[in-house]
Amino acid sequence: MKWIDIPPVWLFAFLFATVALDTVLPDTLRPLRVPGGALIVLGLLLMVVAVVQMAMRRTSPIPHTQPSALVDSGIFGLSRNPIYLGDALVLAGYALWREAPFALILVPVFMWIITRRFILPEEARLAKAFGPSFADYKTRVRRWI
Repeated sequence: MKWIDIPPVWLFAFLFATVALDTVLPDTLRPLRVPGGALIVLGLLLMVVAVVQMAMRRTSPIPHTQPSALVDSGIFGLSRNPIYLGDALVLAGYALWREAPFALILVPVFMWIITRRFILPEEARLAKAFGPSFADYKTRVRRWI
């Protein structure tokens, strides 16, 4: 069952919730499709860049694993969690693309769950593995953006 508790599963659950909320509270704000699509592309791009940077440092992007390197430059110099930020942008973009602005309320809920389930445990592992280097990184770079 632990394989289910990964960020993409949470993201897809919230995307499904967006569809459900749009069904209950439909809206037809057509101009939202373009910015929504842009947010989806930006979110996916953030995720790809972050995974590539992690691969270059030979550390895994898979949650709940022990980090082998502290990636603190590149896109990680803007956000300590660019993959999760990308997830949140995809979710927000999808709500806009579906013309379901009421579903934007799901974005902070998603971010709260991701923070509690994944980010806080990851930060504990990074602090244990990299000590002062991670502490310095935390003071320089914000968790989300």
